[in-house]
Amino acid sequence: MRRREFITLLGGAAVGWSVAANAQQAVKVARIGWLGQNLAANPEAREAFRQGLRDLGYVEGRNFVIEFRDAEGKFDRYPALAAELVALKVDVILAPNTGAALAAKQATRTIPIVFIGTSDAVGFGLVTSLARPGGNLTGLSSLDAHLVGKRLELLTQAIPGVSLVAVLWRPGEVEGADKIGLKGTEVAARALGVRLQFVEARGPEDFDRAFSDMTSAGVGALTTLPSLMLLNERRRLVDLAAKNRLPAVYFLRHFVDAGGLMAYGVNDLDLNRRAATYVDKILKGAKPADLPVEQPTKFELVINLKTAKALGLEVPPLLIAQADELIE
Repeated sequence: MRRREFITLLGGAAVGWSVAANAQQAVKVARIGWLGQNLAANPEAREAFRQGLRDLGYVEGRNFVIEFRDAEGKFDRYPALAAELVALKVDVILAPNTGAALAAKQATRTIPIVFIGTSDAVGFGLVTSLARPGGNLTGLSSLDAHLVGKRLELLTQAIPGVSLVAVLWRPGEVEGADKIGLKGTEVAARALGVRLQFVEARGPEDFDRAFSDMTSAGVGALTTLPSLMLLNERRRLVDLAAKNRLPAVYFLRHFVDAGGLMAYGVNDLDLNRRAATYVDKILKGAKPADLPVEQPTKFELVINLKTAKALGLEVPPLLIAQADELIE
């Protein structure tokens, strides 16, 4: 073989090796960990996140995979499941609630964590500040626990003259969240001139007793503090409210889709979809410490007019005018 042919052949091989190497780099598969709670109850959230990634050009199985870990209603399982994701050396961890975010933070100081829907990222110690998170966590806030007063106000608009409102809550789901929600509800109740009947439900097995307590007390309406357990059990909760003829306002529209009267809060599916932008930036080299926590700027009011009719309730026109969506 002539020397010139050999050099040409060698150069072509080098180009081929370079192309192959670049191709291998191009198809690097990002591994995303998802630390969830009762995944079967809320598949829409995961699909919204997947859609967010697809909108950014990702293809599942080709350049990203998701490692799901499900606490299945047992919050004390979070630490072990977070440790599993760390051991897998995932590229980023998705924490779709405050409890999951706290557990992930305890499990790693290096793997980026994107939280979704926490009500007070600074108060819970997830970040140093919203503008400069400062560690390995960032994400999207929901402000849920701070909206209980607005929900109570909407109830009084829907049911003029209501004097006693039940507040259904699950104690101890996330340390500190109860205090925020309970205090906000009490402050709003005083301003609106209504009395509150706080009713605990630590699990679905407490629902029948809880509603019995409400009816015995003569409450005229119901509101709930944000809770994953209540969200996961929304169909039974909505059915019991209907059975006991209690108008209720909830913290997410999923309750209204299941037949509840009203909901006011963030669009959680939109939060999950937008979380994909944080993951994308992190996979491209951005540091969570430099990505500001996103605060919601829009809240949605959804009213189920079919439920209102079944309850014999005529929703005031002013409230209907405020609604972002009416289910008829």
